[in-house]
Amino acid sequence: MSNSLQTVWGPRVLSILRIVSGLIFFAHGSAKLFNFPAANFTPEAMSLPWIAGVLEVVGGALLIVGLFTRPVAFVLSGLMAAAYWIAHAPKSVYPLLNGGDAAILYCFIFLYIACVGGGPWSLDALLRKKD
Repeated sequence: MSNSLQTVWGPRVLSILRIVSGLIFFAHGSAKLFNFPAANFTPEAMSLPWIAGVLEVVGGALLIVGLFTRPVAFVLSGLMAAAYWIAHAPKSVYPLLNGGDAAILYCFIFLYIACVGGGPWSLDALLRKKD
């Protein structure tokens, strides 16, 4: 990839990665909290899965619009690390067998976003321009 192409499209693709990750993450939380899309699983209020659902809905929404991107992504990265070790790792050592591959990917995608920010298509970038 040429340097100018990378300079132009790199930040834009970062924004797309943030938005798509936020949308899918939001869907996980809405399935837990609102049974939409139908998940046939409603966690008890204040349980760990319920708290995860709240973080997924709120954090996913904030990532979609790109507001408070770095701290939100950092918290969600930690959530996914904890989810992996609490819910998946005890089942098997291998992520493919324990169903934790998505949690690992989310953890590192969110860690990346926490380090580099949300890209140019975000409310954070818009608010920075107004300063």
